[in-house]
Amino acid sequence: NIDAYGRDMIPKRKFSDLLKIVGSVPGLERLRFVTSHPRYMSLGVVDAVADTPTACEYFHIPFQSGSNSVLKAMGRGHTREKFLKIVDRVRQRLPDAAITADVIVGFPGETEQDFLDTLDIMEKVKFDTVNTAAYSPRPNTPAADWDNQLSEEVKQDRLHRINELVLQHATERRARMMDRVVEVLVEERNVKKPTQVMGRTTHGYIVYFDGDIDELRGELVNVKIDTCQKFYLAGKRTDEPVR
Repeated sequence: NIDAYGRDMIPKRKFSDLLKIVGSVPGLERLRFVTSHPRYMSLGVVDAVADTPTACEYFHIPFQSGSNSVLKAMGRGHTREKFLKIVDRVRQRLPDAAITADVIVGFPGETEQDFLDTLDIMEKVKFDTVNTAAYSPRPNTPAADWDNQLSEEVKQDRLHRINELVLQHATERRARMMDRVVEVLVEERNVKKPTQVMGRTTHGYIVYFDGDIDELRGELVNVKIDTCQKFYLAGKRTDEPVR
């Protein structure tokens, strides 16, 4: 949990201060971090990202459930209200930022209303990507022995319903990038099309475009987006400025 950084130091330090310090290192082009826990994440972390030009406008904040009763049963230590307060600060300071998350459906005792509370969070935030999973008992965990386990049928139904929303929001979020010029940090060759390279925007979006990986690996390249899919973008190199 990166947000706990500095709490055991004397004197205590804040993760938000570390972001500012690292972000000001000469020659650094991009600063990205994961993962923030809603229980410990401070609004100061959002402010630090907004105030640090090298920090990527990307936040991965697993909320796990939109139901306070389920969150309590999970022992997560945060509420839906705390999570939404963080999201509100992100939207205020960095309106174009990407927010991703993890969520579990079908936790023991989860009611249909609890699940609908999770879908409500999904609709309120409209995440760029959400990693989803149906609860499965793990050895030596308290919940594995509870007698209020949900049936596989219920868990798979809820997983299917939430995944449909994940795909819908992922498509909507990337659609806004059409015709924009974005800065891409080139990482690898496109394994499905070797004449293309793959890189990421400051939002963490995958982008494909024509290029030589031996020439471009590690370079920052401006790309004009002409294709928007659920989980990737594509475009062409350009001399136009980012917009």
